[in-house]
Amino acid sequence: MRFGKCLALVLTLLLAGCSLPESGGAESEQVNEPMPIGRIQGSESTSPYLDQRVEVQGVVTGNFVAGLDGFFLQDAIGEDDGDAATSNGLFVAWPRGSTPKVRRGERVRVSGTVVEMDAGGDSQTAIQASAVEVLGRGAAAATELDEPPERPEDWERLEGMWLRIIVPLTVSGNDGLLRYGELATSFGPRLFTPTERHAPGSGTRAVEEDNARRRLVLDDNRSGEYPKNLWYLPEPLSDSAPLRAGSLVHGAEGILQHAWGWRLQLTEALERVEQASRPPAPELPEGLRVASFNLLNWFNGDGKGHGFPTERGAVNLAEMNRQRDKLVAAILGIQPDIAALMEVENDGFGRSSSLAQLVTALNASWPEAGYRLVDAKNGPGLDVMRVAMIYREGRVTPVGAAATISEGPFAQHHRVPLAQAFELHKDGDRLVVVANHFKSKGCGEAEAANADQGDGQSCWNAARREAAQALDAWLRTEPAGRADLGTVILGDLNSYGREDPVRALVDAGWKDAFEGSRDARPYSFNYRGYSGRLDHALLTSVLKSRLRAAVEWHINADESEAFDYQIRNRDKRWYRPDPYRSSDHDPLVLVFDLEE
Repeated sequence: MRFGKCLALVLTLLLAGCSLPESGGAESEQVNEPMPIGRIQGSESTSPYLDQRVEVQGVVTGNFVAGLDGFFLQDAIGEDDGDAATSNGLFVAWPRGSTPKVRRGERVRVSGTVVEMDAGGDSQTAIQASAVEVLGRGAAAATELDEPPERPEDWERLEGMWLRIIVPLTVSGNDGLLRYGELATSFGPRLFTPTERHAPGSGTRAVEEDNARRRLVLDDNRSGEYPKNLWYLPEPLSDSAPLRAGSLVHGAEGILQHAWGWRLQLTEALERVEQASRPPAPELPEGLRVASFNLLNWFNGDGKGHGFPTERGAVNLAEMNRQRDKLVAAILGIQPDIAALMEVENDGFGRSSSLAQLVTALNASWPEAGYRLVDAKNGPGLDVMRVAMIYREGRVTPVGAAATISEGPFAQHHRVPLAQAFELHKDGDRLVVVANHFKSKGCGEAEAANADQGDGQSCWNAARREAAQALDAWLRTEPAGRADLGTVILGDLNSYGREDPVRALVDAGWKDAFEGSRDARPYSFNYRGYSGRLDHALLTSVLKSRLRAAVEWHINADESEAFDYQIRNRDKRWYRPDPYRSSDHDPLVLVFDLEE
């Protein structure tokens, strides 16, 4: 997620005298006559008039003084520099409360200093205005786009300009919608994380460039967090209008800004939205169902209605109950016989534990299910949260003690894996299920080989690769006992499909359950508008031959967090005790034919 709307902050710092990038532009000159905006913009990412005083005239195309401490100016029709390589629009820093008050459609003269505003590593050419004079009305023209630029760098030619998108845009991600009022969209289909389909290196660069040229964030032209209304939506968020990833938005119109990527600061409401539908519970063939689900911080206080807030998850009992009901709806939607769970509070296995109370809730909603928990006796691990496992006692029986490994790479960073053998009631054959949760991609304390190497795998990749190798070596010792039918590795590996940790397991002989599945482009997670798989299922060869279905139920990755269990900053009408946005990861379920 983006760390916050930065433009207002940047402007505040700028106007307070913060340091600016050093000029690399033209020699200093005194400009007495207004010049075309394109001349100030230049054909490069940095203005040739950086740090110089200029005077410019144009038409106000977007007045965002109240929200972003400035407005956008564009050459009047017929007054541009005639150079297609230069932009005809420009941002003017003009804080709220200043006079005169400018309005959209007014022709104004601006005097000030050219600056480059840094926002998330992106440079926006602007004028720090010292004087603004309203001259009357004027006319500027919108540039209509029916396709993205040929190259990512070609967006620069449109920086600060009034754009009208005349083709539908695909919602690629909505994780900034509730907090920042922004929506990640794309020309064409949704965007995927490059390392989901290609190994880091040359294969990902083409995807990165294609993503960069097709991606466009729609923004509400306001700073601050948790806006009270999403004014640009044709209808409010609701069950019938959830604005899922995959939806199509029509009629995007606004001003192009370069800040934390290319974004369109909207000046008009969207014309309409083609809502992507919420998927019902998947139809699955007969067989043994084995699932994996990251529960997103399932913590229950002291288990007696108190002890909130905890280190993770719900902040009070009301939120915990809402979270529990959503998790129950999600789990029962796929009805697993065995389920590996991630992000469960590490508080034992007694009646008051988070895991036990989840099992109780499942059985209360589906009494004939007969869910039981796998009691690992201790932990596993010392982290505040752990992996866990549940099963239906009428379908399988755990055999022997659960196995864990807390040495080597699992002594720190990663959650301790949990392996359990299960016996099928019909013929006594056994399979082994292994729950895992590798170190996340967050860069805190990452250094040396674990720092971001710039290859798309983010931080702690080396640690995750080491964990994958250690996991494979450990399972070869059969720590949970024999597995006649094979072994399945499940869980949140915090690695996309072609990153080193997953490839290490595949190279060791493990089979990707989703390789050759009916879903040509599987995904279970969405981050900043890019889809991919962090959640994996890897099988031994014998078990892969028995696989009849591998399904991700897209109830979470495509959903806005507006529909989760939380109460603060949520409209009370959004919550339902249903599976949608029960977590930030989609559950996956495998179906095996084990009758042979």
